[in-house]
Amino acid sequence: MMTMTEAQETDRRGRTHEMIRKLLDERQEMLSMFCRVAGLEPYNDSKPGADVLQEFCQVLVDYSAFGHFEIYERIVAGRERRSQVVAVARDVYPRIAEASEIAVEFNDKYDASAHKLDLEQLDRDLGKLGEELAVRIEMEDRIIQALTAR
Repeated sequence: MMTMTEAQETDRRGRTHEMIRKLLDERQEMLSMFCRVAGLEPYNDSKPGADVLQEFCQVLVDYSAFGHFEIYERIVAGRERRSQVVAVARDVYPRIAEASEIAVEFNDKYDASAHKLDLEQLDRDLGKLGEELAVRIEMEDRIIQALTAR
């Protein structure tokens, strides 16, 4: 029979694993869309590529927001008690925030709902975004590793 503390710990661990699974699902969807957008050449807004780019921007924002609000906010708000997780988060969060800024800038530039798309620099911007996403993923993986360590 589990004690109340053991049951709470099991429940907390289950919520953590569910949160990580959702983050990884969001990440996978974003990476899949990134690959679709990166394969759209030549860049021309009269082709269906603009729709794919629009969808990618939405998925990118969703992924960035999920990581921020579900994981980092929890740690910043003091709801994470494990000191190793807090230490890793403090170490990697500035770099994750920087990558998030690049994602927001990309979205602001290429979200076609507010303005006409200028795809002149899409190649360069996708390259920069891809580099930042790679760093962000590396930093997230460090947090995930800390969150799942026993």
